[in-house]
Amino acid sequence: MLFQSQGFVLVFLPIALACYYAAAGSAVLRQWLLISASLVFYGWWDVRFVPLLVGQVGATWVLARLHERYERNALLHLGIALNLLSLATFKYLDFLLGSLQAVSEIDLPRAHIVLPIGISFFSFQLISYLVDRLRQDAPVYPLRLFASFVLLFPHLIAGPIVRHNELIPQFKRDPRGEGLWRNVATGLILFTLGFAKKVLLSDKLAVIVDKSFAQTAHDALSFADAWTAALAFAFQLFLDFSAYTEMAIGIALMFGLVLPENFRRPYLATDLREFWRRWHISLSTFIRDYLYISLGGSRAGPARYVAATMVSMGLCGLWHGAGWTYVVWGLWHGLGLVICRGWQQLRRPLPTVVSWALTMLFVLVGWVLFRAADFATATSILRSMSGASGLGGSMHDMGLLLAGAAVSALVPSAHEIKNGLPLLPPIFARAAPMFAMALAVLAGLCVLEVGLGPPLNFIYFQF
Repeated sequence: MLFQSQGFVLVFLPIALACYYAAAGSAVLRQWLLISASLVFYGWWDVRFVPLLVGQVGATWVLARLHERYERNALLHLGIALNLLSLATFKYLDFLLGSLQAVSEIDLPRAHIVLPIGISFFSFQLISYLVDRLRQDAPVYPLRLFASFVLLFPHLIAGPIVRHNELIPQFKRDPRGEGLWRNVATGLILFTLGFAKKVLLSDKLAVIVDKSFAQTAHDALSFADAWTAALAFAFQLFLDFSAYTEMAIGIALMFGLVLPENFRRPYLATDLREFWRRWHISLSTFIRDYLYISLGGSRAGPARYVAATMVSMGLCGLWHGAGWTYVVWGLWHGLGLVICRGWQQLRRPLPTVVSWALTMLFVLVGWVLFRAADFATATSILRSMSGASGLGGSMHDMGLLLAGAAVSALVPSAHEIKNGLPLLPPIFARAAPMFAMALAVLAGLCVLEVGLGPPLNFIYFQF
């Protein structure tokens, strides 16, 4: 089930909210309702994978309980291994077989396993909990609370990646307490903004991107077309993923729950390190806390820092997809982070505009690698962008590109909106009815738009 589908907006979400608040007086009942709703939501896509999801959650919890009783760290290591094995089997088995075939030149069969939606996200959440148990930073929760934390449908499919201590304590709070209507109103605002970004901008940009990247299979793009394609994908990816995040945070707020921040207008970053503090924040902090620091980080000397950064970003790339283009994209960013840190240590800052332009150019080159189906496609588009294939052509769909740029740069992030609404001056309060009407019209337009045809998946569903 997709957030932007008419079935979700008009049927599933209103029923789930009504049942949740009808049971709000009982913490146990409302938690079971969240679990039930989440399983229906997940099973709507493909009910065959519900046992896998439930099995990973159940096995992780059982091993945590056994560790509490017997104090054997091997039980937690087993849990981490099982979650990694599930992720590797479903997501990377065919990739590994293909890579082995390329090296050995032996024809190997493929498994052709369907990738369970959201497996990268809920596997990481389970692993983070087990690692925190190893570090003695996590208690063993009752199964109901633990399952609610992992299965909660707003973040189940594509994040944000939530940690147990960020969410589980919230399940005990009565959602009808102080701030109820502010939460519901803010949640509706965030959901509507994400809805509009997805169906009115991102999905329109996808048409340009898909056509341009497909064209490179038989004909090189012109200079202008290549830049149009790269910019269109940069805005499509951000608007698509941030739209999902805003809708997820908005839905959770309607249930009285706060999910962590995931984006903070990343295209305003003036260096690459700042970009990663603004882009996919829940993933970058996960990699920092559970991989980069464990590898030594920046505290064990320059050589260890470079190795930790490159390994962390290479695995970050592999997490995004089973392909070498993703790995190289991750290594590209790892190299950029090393260079960025080295330059900053020289204490010779560039002018802000120059620093921003270099950062955006670096990110755009990386996005071409990220989107391309193979290295030949990426090379062709990058050659065209460099002018190696000529400087002809003219930019097209400029209105859509400018709209994507404006929304990416100017619209506040979900948490900026959530935290800023109570602080608005009185004049905004007086304009609230008009603002509410405008949002209602926008939401109606979005519902009608998705009714014109089958809704497009969010890009990060494939990860």
